[in-house]
Amino acid sequence: MLKIAYDSIYTHPLPEGHRFPMIKYELIHEQLLYEGTCTPANFFSPVSVDRRWVTGVHDEKYLDDLLNLRIDPKMERKIGFPISEMLVRRELIITQGTIDCCTFALQTGIAMNIAGGTHHAYADRGEGFCLLNDVAVAAYYLITNKLAEQILVVDLDVHQGNGTAVIFQDNPQVFTFSMHGKDNYPLKKEKSDLDIELPTNCDDTTYLSLLYDTLPRLIKEVKPQFIFYISGVDILASDKLGKLKVSMQGCRQRDAFVFEQAIANKIPVVVSMGGGYSPRIADIVEAHCNTFRLAEKIFF
Repeated sequence: MLKIAYDSIYTHPLPEGHRFPMIKYELIHEQLLYEGTCTPANFFSPVSVDRRWVTGVHDEKYLDDLLNLRIDPKMERKIGFPISEMLVRRELIITQGTIDCCTFALQTGIAMNIAGGTHHAYADRGEGFCLLNDVAVAAYYLITNKLAEQILVVDLDVHQGNGTAVIFQDNPQVFTFSMHGKDNYPLKKEKSDLDIELPTNCDDTTYLSLLYDTLPRLIKEVKPQFIFYISGVDILASDKLGKLKVSMQGCRQRDAFVFEQAIANKIPVVVSMGGGYSPRIADIVEAHCNTFRLAEKIFF
């Protein structure tokens, strides 16, 4: 059975005027239930993550500053929304959700977090709507518990996974692959193990060709025992921040290919949703739901 991390805290509202669409998490959950792709048994509610897993990746001082709401205004502006006790608690629960997904993926081949993919969080700071790097913390959990010796991060959000790249820049056990918009946030790119920069207005043909050429080769060379897939839908042509021209069908083909490669090579995969900023919330929800539909179809 496909297991999916979801809790009502995922939809914690932000003050009016902040554009991050928290409502999408609730709508994805509701749509998957409504259409029958999932039942309540597919979903589980994570608890707050244990401090030791967070501090394996993030600085103790930064975590303490988060927990005590001591984030300075400059960092708060870089994060993109005001820090609150509920927002920090939300991040701790989402991070545990990605860890829990690892356990389920090792059993069934895949598990998914309706939130997560917070790849802009560095060890010592947050930015770009990201407080803690859930994928980095979960990768540390796997390595520490000897559940995987080699991990591949497949980051296909339209924005570079800059925080993840820096966190693992000296760690040969985690290979970071980011395929992202060249002219998009962040302005200053970090160095992943492999970066593919996409031109503005990149279409389905170019996008998928690059992915089809790259991912099988990476799997062959890196020989990962586990994959983290950040499946941002901000690559869509409709996305107001993405600057690419990938269609809904192209986005669906992207997800299918990642899943097919994972299952063909018998590699467990955990999926975090990443970003999506189309003006119509229905477009965001549909694109994300496609990812869950494909996981159910291909793995089960």
